[in-house]
Amino acid sequence: MNEAEQDNRIKPIIGITIGDINGIGPEVIIKSVENNKIMSFVTLVIYGHGKVLSHYKNILNVEHLSFHQAGSIKDIRHNGLNVINCWEEEFEVKVGTETPEAGRFALAALNRASEDLKNGSIQGVVTAPISKNNIQSDDFKFPGHTEYFTSTFEAKDSLMFLCNDSLRIGVATGHIPLSEIKEKLTKEVIKVKTNLMLKSLKKDFGIGKPRVALLGVNPHAGEEGLLGSEEKDLIAPLIAEFKEKGDLVFGPFPADGFFGNASYSKFDGVLAMYHDQGLIPFKTIAFEDGVNFTAGLSIVRTSPDHGTAFNIAGKNVANEQSMRSAIYMAIDIIRNRSAT
Repeated sequence: MNEAEQDNRIKPIIGITIGDINGIGPEVIIKSVENNKIMSFVTLVIYGHGKVLSHYKNILNVEHLSFHQAGSIKDIRHNGLNVINCWEEEFEVKVGTETPEAGRFALAALNRASEDLKNGSIQGVVTAPISKNNIQSDDFKFPGHTEYFTSTFEAKDSLMFLCNDSLRIGVATGHIPLSEIKEKLTKEVIKVKTNLMLKSLKKDFGIGKPRVALLGVNPHAGEEGLLGSEEKDLIAPLIAEFKEKGDLVFGPFPADGFFGNASYSKFDGVLAMYHDQGLIPFKTIAFEDGVNFTAGLSIVRTSPDHGTAFNIAGKNVANEQSMRSAIYMAIDIIRNRSAT
């Protein structure tokens, strides 16, 4: 079997949810797929509405991009871009404006893609940014995509895993207030998240014997208990347990020096103890091509590492590299999983 035949044999079908139609999601989607080269690796299905894509094509002056409007996943074409219309009501795209309607449409796209994921019609999904404010409803009471997919696919737990080619950071506690971290950050939570990271590095990224670093919670990793006891009471004993099992888990490391001297480059994965401890350095180092991957799910879900950016929507200045990287990472993870 030659390389072209092999690529065709494992060519996945991946959905892209439109996100908030008034943010930069539609723009970065169009910019990511207007070069048809990507179609050689994947069949893409956008869950949203053809009217939205046409609107942004006009704004961006993209004339050559065509798409097939499919009634359902059964009607898609495998040699081009597909769009499934996820709502029927009349609407107006209000670029750069947060509206209740856009929240409903974003949820409709998510639900439709999830149905096709559950029945195996698509092998993965890439989610464009939503507004965590206007999407809230009786049917969506989650802090974000990560929690939505964890609940929808009935996973016991999951890991928010920010990745690019040189850096992978997960968070032990995600979308919770800073005031709740001390209560939520238990030894069991850190253990579960570390195990999820180790398994994902093996299964999703093809790393046989991954090296994982755990960050401390307190300044200077507690300074031997002077600045806090979590490192001595929770993290260090847990690291010893992992090492006894033969896992390459190290730390706890002071977060400032760890990133300041590029120690992260020596590890395949890094577990931060709370959201901003991990996401601030990640977005500083890898914002343009960073990908948010939800590890621990039965399905593959990635997204760009940025938000709706209403302030620049429709101005043709949004950088699509993170969205493009999210598509390619979904392809790679699907292939890695199929190989195991």
